[in-house]
Amino acid sequence: MTAQAQDHLLEEHLDHLRQLLREGAAEAIEEYLDRLPPGEVPWLLDHLSDEEQEQLFQLLSPEEGSELLEGLSEEQASELLDNLSPSEAAHLLNHLPSDEQADLLGRMSEARAAAVLEHMDPEEAADARRLSQYAPDTAGGVMISEYLAYPDHWRVGDVLEDLRENRQRYLKYDVQYTYVVDQQQRLVGVLRLRDLVLADLEAPIRELMIPDPIRVTTDTPLQELRDLFHQHPLRGFPVVDAQGRLVGVVRHEDVEEALEQAAQRTLMKLTGILGGEELRSMPLRLRSLRRLFLLSTNLMMDLVAASVIAVFEGTLSQLVALAVFLPIISDMGGNAGFQAVAVSMRELALGLIRPGDLLRVAWKEVQVGVLNGLSLGVLVGAIAWVWKGYPALGVIVGIAMALNTVVAVVLGGTVPLLLRRLRVDPALASGPVLTTLTDMCGFFLILWMASRFLLGG
Repeated sequence: MTAQAQDHLLEEHLDHLRQLLREGAAEAIEEYLDRLPPGEVPWLLDHLSDEEQEQLFQLLSPEEGSELLEGLSEEQASELLDNLSPSEAAHLLNHLPSDEQADLLGRMSEARAAAVLEHMDPEEAADARRLSQYAPDTAGGVMISEYLAYPDHWRVGDVLEDLRENRQRYLKYDVQYTYVVDQQQRLVGVLRLRDLVLADLEAPIRELMIPDPIRVTTDTPLQELRDLFHQHPLRGFPVVDAQGRLVGVVRHEDVEEALEQAAQRTLMKLTGILGGEELRSMPLRLRSLRRLFLLSTNLMMDLVAASVIAVFEGTLSQLVALAVFLPIISDMGGNAGFQAVAVSMRELALGLIRPGDLLRVAWKEVQVGVLNGLSLGVLVGAIAWVWKGYPALGVIVGIAMALNTVVAVVLGGTVPLLLRRLRVDPALASGPVLTTLTDMCGFFLILWMASRFLLGG
């Protein structure tokens, strides 16, 4: 199917969904959405008005509505919930996994979250409050509370009876294992369902369990969890608190999703989006302010960098050819610096470097900067020589390029560490700081050397 045909089909789906909304055909809407490919649903919802979105979720059952939310990005789901009343939002959240409840509530204002929690099922609300206390980049922040755990003195028959009596409640649980705890709720073992079903009803589960299973703590970082899942191909790990009590289960899929979302937010921050997220369905004023903050900051810093050129205005007026190479040196310095920023950001996320590693990082970048700077300097210097027919100009341009490359990578590697030490988000502030410093350095180097060695100033 061509892109044009695909767009036409989506428009038809949107028109049909709007028609069903006008008719108030709740059952027909549920059946229609179930038949659509999952990738089309976010587009359709994004193109509905706020009123149409509210009407849609009022017509859908809470189970169907929560299933719809689960297929959306966290940002889009949060926006949709904001269009609903606290009671309507609460009914949807009641049917979401506990980790998603905590994430979506965490995106609301305190007053809004409190209002929604008041309308939620008390048990669900308690779980959401408990999970929201953990940092989002840890096992506690992505774990779920839907798991099965039984006292170590129970027998197989006791467990099977509990499963039968609560089968409706456990339907939404992703059950692969059951966990065994002592009287203080401390994790002592894990029990495979296969072993449970095939065992004698009077057998104590302590005799069937796998003792001392692999577990993680609530503050285990996401990257460490990813490494652990790569070492042990399991669907999940039990999560314990500082006292060894079982408090949740962290799943492989949730860790990967959280890491991907964190990477997307970092990328958005590096490109100047305040808060690290934006959708075009967000209010215009909010989108404008989030972008304008960084743009206005960059403007001020660009003016500071441009002041270097003003100091050497006389040099430029006598050597107009320099103006051709100023943006080249500036741009290449920025590119080289952002490569180093990206490496430092990744190593910070992995826990491989800390602010105290400043000198080590700087030395590593000096080595790369010298090699790349010499290569780029020779290349641009030769081009300047041949292009303008002025050997001395080629030498100065080449030296300026080489030196600015070294400065750029050292700054790019160390600025995120300095910002982290100052408790400033390096993903948000590294770009403007790096751009200003490399521009000032590049402009100064080429103009000063031209003034000193070509004009005898």
